[in-house]
Amino acid sequence: MKKGKEYEGYVSTLEFPNKGIVEIEDGKVAVKNTLPGQKIRFVVNKVRKNKCEGRLMDIIEHSPMETATPVCKHFGPCGGCTYQTIPYEKQLELKGNQVKTLIDSVCSDYLFEGIEGSPTEWGYRNKMEFSFGDEVKDGPLALGLHKKGSFHDIVTVSDCQIVEDDYNKILTCTLEYFTQLGISFYKKMTHIGYLRHLLIRKAAKTGEILVNIITSTQWDNNQLTEEDALETWKQKLMELNLKGKLVGILHTYNDREADVVQSDRTDILYGQDYFYEEVLGLKFKISTFSFFQTNSLGAEVLYSKAREYVGETKDKLIFDLYSGTGTIAQLLASVAKKVIGVEIVEEAVVAARENAALNQLDNCEFIAGDVLKVIDSIEEKPDLIVLDPPRDGIHPKALDKIIDYGVDRIVYISCKPTSLVRDLVVLQERGYRVDRVCAVDMFPGTVHVETVCLLTKKA
Repeated sequence: MKKGKEYEGYVSTLEFPNKGIVEIEDGKVAVKNTLPGQKIRFVVNKVRKNKCEGRLMDIIEHSPMETATPVCKHFGPCGGCTYQTIPYEKQLELKGNQVKTLIDSVCSDYLFEGIEGSPTEWGYRNKMEFSFGDEVKDGPLALGLHKKGSFHDIVTVSDCQIVEDDYNKILTCTLEYFTQLGISFYKKMTHIGYLRHLLIRKAAKTGEILVNIITSTQWDNNQLTEEDALETWKQKLMELNLKGKLVGILHTYNDREADVVQSDRTDILYGQDYFYEEVLGLKFKISTFSFFQTNSLGAEVLYSKAREYVGETKDKLIFDLYSGTGTIAQLLASVAKKVIGVEIVEEAVVAARENAALNQLDNCEFIAGDVLKVIDSIEEKPDLIVLDPPRDGIHPKALDKIIDYGVDRIVYISCKPTSLVRDLVVLQERGYRVDRVCAVDMFPGTVHVETVCLLTKKA
């Protein structure tokens, strides 16, 4: 098999998250953004001993499972969604099978409970990070999501269907205004330009909306001051006919070169820098950068399953590691002796403490710091542990320390099942048994899936 050579073939299987496996005479090739049953044309871009990788050039024949008409007009070029041509029930089957295949590769005796779907298939996201850029080099200003397979090109998604229409109205208003002013966007290679990202968050239950424009400090309009321009932008947003309620408009400066949303300084242009959401009867204060599940209604499904796996908690001390804004901790606190949450993002810990007070829970303690370092300083010993780590899973040394507690039950919530199975290998080697696993779809139309796993200590 030669690098740079084009091939054709049928996708036989799908590996998480979205790698279709094509078997040709020269061997197996993994090609992203494909589906089982598709006939594709691809070019080999990585040659390896066991399995090469290819880049999709064209879909020659669609898969038999592609029987749905895409709802979104941006589907195809936009990199946000992959599965819109597949009916939702088939999406769930596809994701559930991928999770089960991964778990089966490291576990033999456990109960797989299938996959729980999202309560809503469309308009489910409560957070979107849109990027400024252009769709083609030196083209007009764009604001939206990355083009599929591209690091640079941006597709303006003014009619995105995985968010409510308020997002699209705010995006369109922002794009039209800054296009009219002729303001530049921040170039990833040269690190020159002003506009970087537009962050919108909206609560599903309360309808409160927080908008944050992220820029560099390189204001480049000589006819208008930055302050005046942002004041006019704010007024235009406030005049929009929205279903939800704007509670805060923010401006964040970010001069760091990495293409991620982060803050050097954040100014409040209007209102406040937080909004409120409700999950399973509890109220949560969420700031612009703090972690919160991006599908509020789906989070209720996910956390209900986690709470079911946790089981009996009376008179028990629970550790909620990688606790974010303390959602799980507070859902368990009402039926536990005490819950201690550990989270590395200090802003999230501050929010967690405020949320606990808001929900009148006095048996929650939240500690800011890296789990690897913090758990050594906690004198109390847990009766059970809940884990909800970032995508890359748990640091091996931290996992060893967690296992050393020897608790009877561990509930592991994972947003990346490949990281989960890596950690399950270690957990099983160290005396734990995988009892039950359930997948939860928080992201309809996309390749992503959450997994909840119950582990018990072997006798």
